[in-house]
Amino acid sequence: MTAPIPRRSALAQAAARGEFLITAEVAPPCGSDPSLMLSHARLLKDRVHAVNITDCSRAVLRMSALVSSALLLREGIEPVCQLACRDRNRLALMADLMGASALGVWNVLALTGDPVKAGNHPEAKSVFDLESVRLLQLISKLNAGLDCRDQPLCDGPTELFAGAAVDPQSGSWSGLQRRFERKLAAGAQFFQSQMITDFDRLSKFMDQVGNPSGKPVLAGIFLLKSAKNAQFVNRCVPGVNIPDSIIERLAQAPDPLAEGVQIAAEQVRAARDLCQGVHLMAVKKENLIPQILDLAGIAPLFKIQN
Repeated sequence: MTAPIPRRSALAQAAARGEFLITAEVAPPCGSDPSLMLSHARLLKDRVHAVNITDCSRAVLRMSALVSSALLLREGIEPVCQLACRDRNRLALMADLMGASALGVWNVLALTGDPVKAGNHPEAKSVFDLESVRLLQLISKLNAGLDCRDQPLCDGPTELFAGAAVDPQSGSWSGLQRRFERKLAAGAQFFQSQMITDFDRLSKFMDQVGNPSGKPVLAGIFLLKSAKNAQFVNRCVPGVNIPDSIIERLAQAPDPLAEGVQIAAEQVRAARDLCQGVHLMAVKKENLIPQILDLAGIAPLFKIQN
């Protein structure tokens, strides 16, 4: 089911203009005080097209992604609201999606969600009434003015710009292609990748899968803070294999964090030659994202627009 691209999503408009898209990830607070989240997000204003708000990532308790996204809107910052199927049935998903559209949270990243056993409340019950592909199909229906049973929405359709996750470094190439094509057919308008460490693999993916789709793919760029941090990511994040050469660079650097910023900037430049955007992840160091973009030669957005 095809619905028009939302007119009111600035991210959608930038994608339609063919701009190099920049998003960055910020975690909601673990509590009711959003001041730290907002201070991080303010630093990104005019540097990114949208700030991605996680939805209890890794099944770790955080404030509602939808509420956090609404708080960003008050600051004049466009959010991408992640929405995971792990914690909601289809009724709750539809309710949140209609609420997102009503609030002006136009951008939604449709996710299946991490298993609860990985998080800090392993006794919680999973839902998984839907998964990411069927969630994308649901968003397409809501945008067309229908609910999941094809009944009309009597108070008007949603206007959502739906994105999906993709892992170009997946071990199964055929599985990666099939999953991407299913998400594309379900209505995904943009794709955000997992953390990229193999840019040859990303190049192959873009040539054979990403570019032919006609939809923007944003490469995930992760700020590594030290060799120990890189080793932890290798050990604990499935599908990630940070090369020994990068770990050695971090280990030998007089200032490992500064070296991590330089590596991230190099990766942004590499991604710029391969795909349509980047998604920056700098956990607890979001203040360094503008520096990464500066080193990568990415000007503030208001200068680009003017």
